[in-house]
Amino acid sequence: VQLQASGGGLVQAGGSLRLSCATSGRTNYVMAWFRQAPGKQREFVAGITWNWGTTVHADSVKGRFIISRDKAKRVVYLQMNSLKAEDTAVYYCATRSGDITAKSTEYSWWGQGTLVTVSS
Repeated sequence: VQLQASGGGLVQAGGSLRLSCATSGRTNYVMAWFRQAPGKQREFVAGITWNWGTTVHADSVKGRFIISRDKAKRVVYLQMNSLKAEDTAVYYCATRSGDITAKSTEYSWWGQGTLVTVSS
């Protein structure tokens, strides 16, 4: 399984960005976004089941971020709205079989990460 994340960049606080994660290989999995800010641990942002589209969002992004997927294009998106300075991080997409979990160690495959910088 290969994952290719893109869409990061510099945005002002209150702005929006959409991240994309292109997948190859089997996609009857869970897809998730994590992020890691400098000096902090990697944290779960959102997850989605590929077949059913069931989603889970971290409390810190609930109501601002939305995870979705396009099965035909084999792409998972993270729409990020009302961005805050504390959202600044490298964002990673990841995949695993089984259920959505917030534990990064449970994910077997990872993309290379895309940097999101929110200026205040």
